[in-house]
Amino acid sequence: MYAPLSVFSGNANRPLAEAICLELGIPLGRAEVFTFSNENIFVKILDPVREHDVFVIQPFASPVNTSIMELLIMIDALKRASAGRITAVISYYAYGRTDKKDQPRVPITARLLADLVTVAGAHRVLTMTLHAGQIQGFFNIPVDELSAMGLLSRYFRDKQLTDWVVVAPDLGAAKRARNFGQRVGATLAVVEKRRPPNVGQSEVVNVIGEVAGRRAIVFDDEIDTAGSVIGATEVLVRAGVQEIYVAATHGIFSGPAIERLRQAPIKEVVVTDTVPLPLEKRLPKITVISVASLFAEAIQRIHAGGSVGALFR
Repeated sequence: MYAPLSVFSGNANRPLAEAICLELGIPLGRAEVFTFSNENIFVKILDPVREHDVFVIQPFASPVNTSIMELLIMIDALKRASAGRITAVISYYAYGRTDKKDQPRVPITARLLADLVTVAGAHRVLTMTLHAGQIQGFFNIPVDELSAMGLLSRYFRDKQLTDWVVVAPDLGAAKRARNFGQRVGATLAVVEKRRPPNVGQSEVVNVIGEVAGRRAIVFDDEIDTAGSVIGATEVLVRAGVQEIYVAATHGIFSGPAIERLRQAPIKEVVVTDTVPLPLEKRLPKITVISVASLFAEAIQRIHAGGSVGALFR
């Protein structure tokens, strides 16, 4: 006999939480989550959760620090309401780039967040496409990391186009891009960058691989300001690429990203709904694929004590 299953959501991505509950066939749990005029966050769980298996859907989406605090406070409220097990479903894990000390006297914020989630009372974490795989090891509780690669590769295979080449926007993304290329039946190319001394911004200098006359998919884990994507696009155009597509799990689209993408010679940008995409950022060339069914399946398996391993791929 399993404990009752309950799913709650903060304000970071309520549409995703509702879609997950629709897939699960259960109502979204009722909770008040709001911010007072003094910027203090208040949470009240309105449904009984004693001994329930509770999942809290809350990506670290904009406003990032508010989303983090909402999750921590919701976990604390659920723990004090005697929830049996609490799983933090963090579809997007911010601060993923601060995963190591690459300069003197800097923090490892990704580790700090892991500690905060654990101390708040979470028993496990369910997430998707971490920026750095070692972040899993920052937690002292179980972490299941899902991948949207299957959903994204299926989308491009269904186009039934030919002459694909998958392009990694930098060397750090090469392994992920290679795996994606194998799924869509494409070869790999890598954009080469150079960082001049005393200059903060890197410079794209070359593309390694055969791309002329082909359809390119620039593939990365997330699109933030779109600087890497635009740099890759410029070098691909010079190299004679026929069409350019962009694919990423997380569409953050901060700062100048939308305007950059609007003006770029990109046919389509494909992302998932791990973070919400406001209406003002929904360009006609942006396609959003839902990960709700994937998360729902993972939640169902975790709840039933089944294996989540098959969903990692």
